[in-house]
Amino acid sequence: MIKGFKMKLYDGLRDEYEKRHNELWPEMIDMIHEHGGKNYSIFLDEETNILFGYIEIEDEEKWAKGADTAINRKWWDFMADIMDTNPDNSPVSKDLDLLFHLD
Repeated sequence: MIKGFKMKLYDGLRDEYEKRHNELWPEMIDMIHEHGGKNYSIFLDEETNILFGYIEIEDEEKWAKGADTAINRKWWDFMADIMDTNPDNSPVSKDLDLLFHLD
């Protein structure tokens, strides 16, 4: 299953966002894989500061359970100062509809 979603980065924080992801904690990588995520990419539209995420997941329910892990909540707290977030520090994220895919 393929998921696409968008989030919003605060102005001027591209380099910091990229740095934090280039130094992604091993525990976060493990959590993503343990919850069925692979082939994960995030792109930035610098004109709008919209982040576009793409990830392949095994199962929607299994993937959703990753949000409730301690390491994921720690990551959300770590990222909250550089992007739009909800009151629980989860990123404001909008799932996108897949309209076309070609292997």
